Amino acid sequence: MSPKEEELLGDASSAYHRHHLSKSSVPVLAMKTNGKDGKPLVAVIDAGTRTARFAVFDPRTKSEIISHEVKISMISPEEGWFEQDPRDILGSVNQCISVVTSAMSKKGIDVKDIVTLGVTNQRETTIVWDKNTGEPLFNALVWYDIRTDSTVDQILAKLPDQNKDYLLPICGLPVSTYFSALKLRWLLDHVPAVRKAVQDQRCLFGTVDTWLIWNLTGGSEGGIHVTDVTNASRTMLMNIDTLEWDPTLCKIFKIPKEILPEIRSSSEICGYLTVPPLKGVPISGILGNQQAALVGQHCLKEGLSKNTYRSGCFLLYNTGHNRVFSTHGLVTTVAYQMGPTARPVYALEGSVAVAGNAIKWLRDKLNVLSDISETESLAEEVMTTGDVYFVPAFNGLYAPYWRKDARGILCGITQFTTKAHLIRAALEAVCFQTRDILEAMHADCGVPLQKLRVDGMMSQNSLLMQLQADLCGIPVVRAPNALDVTSLGVAMAAGWAQGIEVWDKDDQAVADTHGTTFEPVTDNEERNIRYTKWKMAVERSLGWATHKRTSPPITEERYRLIGSVPGTVYAFTSFLLLIIADKLEKR
Repeated sequence: MSPKEEELLGDASSAYHRHHLSKSSVPVLAMKTNGKDGKPLVAVIDAGTRTARFAVFDPRTKSEIISHEVKISMISPEEGWFEQDPRDILGSVNQCISVVTSAMSKKGIDVKDIVTLGVTNQRETTIVWDKNTGEPLFNALVWYDIRTDSTVDQILAKLPDQNKDYLLPICGLPVSTYFSALKLRWLLDHVPAVRKAVQDQRCLFGTVDTWLIWNLTGGSEGGIHVTDVTNASRTMLMNIDTLEWDPTLCKIFKIPKEILPEIRSSSEICGYLTVPPLKGVPISGILGNQQAALVGQHCLKEGLSKNTYRSGCFLLYNTGHNRVFSTHGLVTTVAYQMGPTARPVYALEGSVAVAGNAIKWLRDKLNVLSDISETESLAEEVMTTGDVYFVPAFNGLYAPYWRKDARGILCGITQFTTKAHLIRAALEAVCFQTRDILEAMHADCGVPLQKLRVDGMMSQNSLLMQLQADLCGIPVVRAPNALDVTSLGVAMAAGWAQGIEVWDKDDQAVADTHGTTFEPVTDNEERNIRYTKWKMAVERSLGWATHKRTSPPITEERYRLIGSVPGTVYAFTSFLLLIIADKLEKR
């Protein structure tokens, strides 16, 4: 490994001075030769927005050997509200662990060969629970939930000129419904059980990684309450320079520091599993899922970037040890810190709220297609969108616009528009939003991107990848392991940790990655004309959600009512009552 690469990855020496562990029942170094054949394996928990996954990697081949995933249910009690049951997330992970370890035994693979575990997760999603009982105090508020719209306005009212970027120099993030601090503030304002737990010093807060690790390392009987720098950097509560919870930010959002987890690096032993059959296995890697994909794509040099296509779309650009603060709508985030004494590596990020979710909407709400797998073939039935443009701003627009008042819009529909045109327009919307972010990155960094590395479930759609190359004018390189690159990234971080060290940092793997390349076939004039029309469509989507709604406190009875009554029945009943009231008034 070159000196530059070694510096970027960080030196993980002297890691143990931050380890205050009491559960070290298994000697870590000896675990590298555990099992009947002495072949160390690295396990990974990947708790995404829609699925939970458990996978096992062979560090020698750097490949996944076995995995299992299950879907996680989404709860939407009101428009724009998206929740998950934290117990469902944990149960799904435990189910995956059980299935994989059982399958390993049947295949003759010794579970004891697993020498460490890494955790990667959907970021920003907010969970609060009772540390004495382990019970959640409310459902998890998912990252794209927008119930905190009025909370954002309250915070902005405290800031000079109501500037949403005012806190960016401290935390790297604009004030938005996206980030955890706003969700936590909403819970404190509207859920009495959360306020009472804070008053009684029973409340713990965490993102999904924290919730899982706390439960898997003992829960109410000594569970480790930790997160890593990448997840902490998405809360709006961590100082992006000191990598510690910032007193000023906590004061602005009125968040008690006592409920926050300890911040660790992305690659160090932070605790030991207490659940069979993995009891005693150390947890040595934690990364938010998009940062994990950056590592898994080997974007470990300054100037490299990747784009992950999942429910949303997330483009990260490695800026090395420099914190680059955007003036064009991007956020500054921690890419990784490979060891507690290593210098952190930063990234510029552009997040798109709706990517794969747009296709899901076409399937579930408009019945345009019956299965997601049909997307590519149906879109290929037409050569263009027929001049149809789709802005899927269901919950507002994220980077680079940060407009919570935007809503979805379809432009250019004629009597000749077909479902194939709509599907193709949805795919192009993902590409146009990616170009929006690339344009912002070029403006911030001064250097245009030469190629775009891609991964995620949607990247399997070759038409989408070709459209991406055509609309951005640069080659798009799909990772050979595009579906499991997130898991791979945290497996690398876990395997690199001091005391584990089963994953080689070889020069070739760090320097580059190979895959399928999609070259642009359109000319600049055509792509710029289409991009101009996209910008026109975006402009039309702005300003729709201007009505300010305040949320009353959520009592248990009211929440059960909201969650159990179908929206159409509730709306019809309300309308009927208004008519009756009007007639009574006229009598």
